[in-house]
Amino acid sequence: MIEDYNVYVYSKKERLKFFIQGAAIGASVGLLFYSNMIGAILLGSYGFIFARNKKKQKIKERKWLLNLQFKDGLSSVSAALNAGYSVENSFHQAVMDLQLMYPADAFILQEFEGMVRQMKMNMTVEEVLMDFSYRSGVEDIANFAEVFVTAKRTGGDIVNIIRRTCKTIGDKVEVKREILTMITGKKFETSIMCLIPFAIVLYLKLFSPGFLEPIYGNTFGAAFMTVMLIIYFFVYKLAHKIMNIEV
Repeated sequence: MIEDYNVYVYSKKERLKFFIQGAAIGASVGLLFYSNMIGAILLGSYGFIFARNKKKQKIKERKWLLNLQFKDGLSSVSAALNAGYSVENSFHQAVMDLQLMYPADAFILQEFEGMVRQMKMNMTVEEVLMDFSYRSGVEDIANFAEVFVTAKRTGGDIVNIIRRTCKTIGDKVEVKREILTMITGKKFETSIMCLIPFAIVLYLKLFSPGFLEPIYGNTFGAAFMTVMLIIYFFVYKLAHKIMNIEV
């Protein structure tokens, strides 16, 4: 069970791998745009930024996977409630269903097993759900926990609430999947376009080295290349921000 899904802790191997990847990318750009080791070393520090960005990506991917799995877990709880189980026992029944669907290290299975253990230690369903929602940082889980707690306090129809929430989450997941499918091609095109400036510089450097000679080895050329890299960076961030569609 993960303490906080908003925090991703690298293993030593992961940290080294991502730093080396980022440093290699930065050093290559430094050699390409400045044609000297100083530029390569300075831009090699991109390894730190690359590792940090990878961590954010890992957190986002983990939350998306948890969201998908939570939909299945909620479906199992809903089915158990419809079969006549109490709310507490429905989570225990859901664990048995999830064990058939996911490996032992699946996020949702670990979370539901943890919930069952906590309820056996006399914690209420509301408490374990709210704890899960705080740690997950997933909007759908937080919304479900808040609705469930409110319904429990006011005597609402828990079975109907879980059924409707399960359908709502399922619909949102399917919409997001469709959006991701539609923009996958656009993301690939964006990645290709982002590589074009480097491809052009590499082509000129290999086949027309004299064309780039005036911008290498002097202050003006270094300043010009730095400005181009800064512009490229902002365009790159803008392109990826446009592609990052939230549902």
